[in-house]
Amino acid sequence: MTEAAVPASRVAIALLHHPVYDKNRQVVTTAVTNLDIHDIARAAKTFGMFRYYVVTPVAEQQALAERIRAHWIEGWGAAYNPRRREALALLRVVDGLEAAIADMTGSFAVAPRIVVTGARGRSGCIDAARLREHLEEETRPTLLLFGTGWGLTEEVFDGADLILEPIRGSDTYNHLSVRAAVAIYLDRLFGSR
Repeated sequence: MTEAAVPASRVAIALLHHPVYDKNRQVVTTAVTNLDIHDIARAAKTFGMFRYYVVTPVAEQQALAERIRAHWIEGWGAAYNPRRREALALLRVVDGLEAAIADMTGSFAVAPRIVVTGARGRSGCIDAARLREHLEEETRPTLLLFGTGWGLTEEVFDGADLILEPIRGSDTYNHLSVRAAVAIYLDRLFGSR
């Protein structure tokens, strides 16, 4: 018997390009990439997310993301690939995490629960099955944070309500692309069982 999927309509993804670490643990702002915009939007649409936020304080990067979105929402791409238009319609480009939280709070009339992810293990992590239970039991909206570069800063982790345990493979190598990590987590949380 297949278990029904958890409703994701009150859950959003935020891909943070700042504040994140570089390989030397310096706080940096990473570049927005076309692949992340497209692939994460497609995963978000596939699993029924409320919204997908790209978070960057850099005006030129915001403009790039907005141009990509506009091409698929209003431009030639909208007619060429209507399925891509559906996915990119979820995208909102914001200058900081606070703006994403404010948008969700305005949409749901309550601040979202913040759940962070990362490749390094930490004490107090919950697994995807437990978060799935939270999502089934509660109506509070949830914002899933994913980092670029070498991961989210300690400040972001400190502000979270929950920390989702890392994805573990069969080896010690643990450096998935953020696109792959998002897809794996969304399947674990919202896929049919």
